[in-house]
Amino acid sequence: MIFGGKAIAITGASTGLGRELAVQLARAGARLALFARNETALRETARLCLQVAPTGGPEPLVITGDVTRPEDCARLITETVAQFGALDCLIANAGVSMWARFEDIRDLSFFRKLIEVNYLGAVHCLHPALPHLRKSRGLFVAVASLQSKIGAPAHTGYTAAKHALDGFLESLRMELDGSGVGILSVYPSWISGTELRSHAFCEAGAKMGEARRSHTSDAVPAEECATRILAAMTARKEQLFIPNKYRWLPWARLALPQMLRRRIQKRVASQKAGE
Repeated sequence: MIFGGKAIAITGASTGLGRELAVQLARAGARLALFARNETALRETARLCLQVAPTGGPEPLVITGDVTRPEDCARLITETVAQFGALDCLIANAGVSMWARFEDIRDLSFFRKLIEVNYLGAVHCLHPALPHLRKSRGLFVAVASLQSKIGAPAHTGYTAAKHALDGFLESLRMELDGSGVGILSVYPSWISGTELRSHAFCEAGAKMGEARRSHTSDAVPAEECATRILAAMTARKEQLFIPNKYRWLPWARLALPQMLRRRIQKRVASQKAGE
């Protein structure tokens, strides 16, 4: 995919990875529809995009809404197509995480929210977008997680939601075989430079805030993660693991499950609170 002139919608575009994807795509000349709940943060993303976009390009379209609401997602697609005349790519980036051992959780209601945002959010956006992506022979990009493939302690609900997303994408590839629509599943490990951890749910169902956990040394900055995603989009890959070395983890899960489990437990335990 050459991004110049392409109409691309991005969910979760107000901060972090979504903002970085928007800025890099704007620099490449894409026509952008930015979607999230926070209008002020979205407009800041739009301002950053305008700073780097080629002269004379259209301003990003700012659309506020919630991926858990199907009507908001339908409006995202309708307004994007009305503005740009097409939809060439949809990037489902919106997500929310957790950090709590299952037995310590005092309010289970956020498990529903994890499913609604991380799985159903992609479903809600893609369903109205699919006819337009068929017409453009476009691309659907889903920012999943390495936890779509393997589990992790303190992330039971998040892992389950990302597994659901991964299963949905695998089945969808079969249905869309030969349609011209590409599907890219992105499996990042830890990403630094985002608000995912501070907004993650804790035991009481509230956001972690300053009690967020630190990152390990191999966390990938959001800027680098976005660059790799754009390269995979250009190549129309089906899967992208970030860092690349983790592409072997699904195989390790089958061949050496106990060893992998111990390594994951140790890695998660090394991440301290409040850093």
